[in-house]
Amino acid sequence: MDKSERGIGLDKKKSGKDNDVPKQVTRVRTPRTEDREVLATVENLMGASRVKLRCMDGVVRMGRIPGSMKKSNWIREGDIVIAVPWDFQDTKADVIWKYTRPQVNWLERKGFLKG
Repeated sequence: MDKSERGIGLDKKKSGKDNDVPKQVTRVRTPRTEDREVLATVENLMGASRVKLRCMDGVVRMGRIPGSMKKSNWIREGDIVIAVPWDFQDTKADVIWKYTRPQVNWLERKGFLKG
């Protein structure tokens, strides 16, 4: 019995049709307006867990990255995040979510991101 009879070392050929592959479902968390959440773009890293955010409501805010998020996610300039403005000081906000690249593409297709 040779290799071809046992199926060892043979590569399966693809048919070239895209409908063979199931489409990947992307689940995206959208901002909850009832909780005052807004989409924002990170403009600058200020240091000490602080970032400068350009929010979709037109306000530039100082954002704070909480310790639980700081340990699990790296936030860089240009990232899209969800921020919650403070109740008592509207020029500051907490960053609560960071989007991945496929999620940002989905947000752009669905019209959540302007521009």
